[in-house]
Amino acid sequence: MNAHITGNNTPAIPAATIARTVVLALALVNQLLSAAGKPVLPIESQTVEQLVTAGITTVAALINWWKNNSFTAAAVAAADTLCSLAAVAVQRGYCRPEITLGREITIENGRHPVVEAMLKDSLFVPNDTHLGAEDNQVSIITGPNMAGKSTYMRQVALIVLMAQMGSFVPARSAKIGLVDRVFTRIGASDDLASGQSTFMVEMAEVATILKYATSRSLLILDEIGRGTSTYDGMAIARAVLEYAANPKRLGAKTLFATHYHELSTLEDKLPNVKNYNIAVKKRGEQMIFLRKIVPGATDDSYGIEVAKLAGIPAPVITRAREILAELESEGVVTAPAAQKEPEDQVSMMDLTSQQVVAALSAISVETLTPIEAMNELYKLKKMLD
Repeated sequence: MNAHITGNNTPAIPAATIARTVVLALALVNQLLSAAGKPVLPIESQTVEQLVTAGITTVAALINWWKNNSFTAAAVAAADTLCSLAAVAVQRGYCRPEITLGREITIENGRHPVVEAMLKDSLFVPNDTHLGAEDNQVSIITGPNMAGKSTYMRQVALIVLMAQMGSFVPARSAKIGLVDRVFTRIGASDDLASGQSTFMVEMAEVATILKYATSRSLLILDEIGRGTSTYDGMAIARAVLEYAANPKRLGAKTLFATHYHELSTLEDKLPNVKNYNIAVKKRGEQMIFLRKIVPGATDDSYGIEVAKLAGIPAPVITRAREILAELESEGVVTAPAAQKEPEDQVSMMDLTSQQVVAALSAISVETLTPIEAMNELYKLKKMLD
């Protein structure tokens, strides 16, 4: 075997040449020692040359193996990934999910792993998910913008994805039925280069989802049909929802967020469709997002209130209220029917109590200093105010 030692920009040097150079150097050392009357090194030129050649050949072989063997890099990468997942799971209180061959997804106190980590001055409100059962295969989610519909749907998709990749998940408990694909249609975008509008891009993505999804897939659909006229958009949204819910056509697990409140009537028409909404409390003109998913359809769109929160000038808000009242009186716009608040509807006090309990549970009493204890009490008092 002709081994060579080389650098990145230097020519290769044969191992035999290096060995002979070492032998000559040792011979020169022996001559100097002999001239000085010192004992010479007990070496044989042939033996030294063989040993040096063998050593260089072995080192060159190991270097070549390391460079060409991708298994080593893959093993290091896998170990790094697993250690990272384990560290995050311990730090953030994730649980080990139960993976089943069934179709149901049951998540207790699920959280969004990214949003939760980004929050500094407030607690993330966890939510439960029950999806895939015969009576709850499709969930229609209504509620105002900024209330948390998209965050909730994304967290369900992320928990399913993390569970199937072998990670612990951000929840108290999770039972995940295997899915073959996760399809999402969230957000608005266009493709100016190819001349496609926002609505065209949206429809193309929905077409792809309906073409390739199976009954084992998880569908995340947000505001389907909003890029066209109201009636066209509502008709398309309803048709897509019915197609996804129909076991003979698709029958996929689906989270379907919409502002078309008329779609909430499908709960009474389709046996596997359920309504959910993001809980909101309104005190006068002030609106408080509770971030909690509760059964039932929303009783209002809160569009004007959200516009006010976004900073729209007061005269515009006032005029919008006047126009809305006129349209409702003329029958052009039908206000959503107010639904009876369910008995387990989350009240502001209930939510505050949950936040306080969660904050108290996270405190390590044994290691608190007096100053830290006073700071924690101050934070809890602010929650109750």
